Amino acid sequence: MGTEWTLPNTLTWTRIAAIPLIILLFYMPYPWADPAAGLLFAAAGVTDSLDGYFARRFGQISRLGAFLDPVADKLIVAVALVLLVGKDPRALIVLTAIVIIGREITISALREWMAEIGARRKVAVSQLGKYKTILQITGLSMMLYRWPLLGLPTYRIGVVLTVVAAGATLVSMLAYLRAAWPELNR
Repeated sequence: MGTEWTLPNTLTWTRIAAIPLIILLFYMPYPWADPAAGLLFAAAGVTDSLDGYFARRFGQISRLGAFLDPVADKLIVAVALVLLVGKDPRALIVLTAIVIIGREITISALREWMAEIGARRKVAVSQLGKYKTILQITGLSMMLYRWPLLGLPTYRIGVVLTVVAAGATLVSMLAYLRAAWPELNR
């Protein structure tokens, strides 16, 4: 079995394959479509945790997986944010999307550059980055779900969690930049 079809990589490919389905559900005119989009996004978010866990547990860490996993994460989050801004263009939603997407682009570029100079470990994923991801996936899932659940204002709760995730995004970006600063300053 090649490294491209390991369980972790298959989970990552599944997350990528979910993106067009989430888009399709998002634009469907049926009452069940929004909750379905939110649930599919949440399920894709769970695969983000599982692919890394299985890769480490079964010794199936691969170069393809190391490349594909963050790409899948960034794609699905960026797509969800763009979809949500299209439906709710209030300044809070737009600014939250800008912060999250801008941070992802900045940190991806920083990690690529640090890898080129052999200092990739200085900007490895932090615990705060993992918490930020959980907040993002939960918040965006709830925003996509849209409808009240058990009397709870799911969309509003999702907005709060996503805004908090954007704050954590900025804090983690500053931590990564601080760690990389000596290299950037040379």
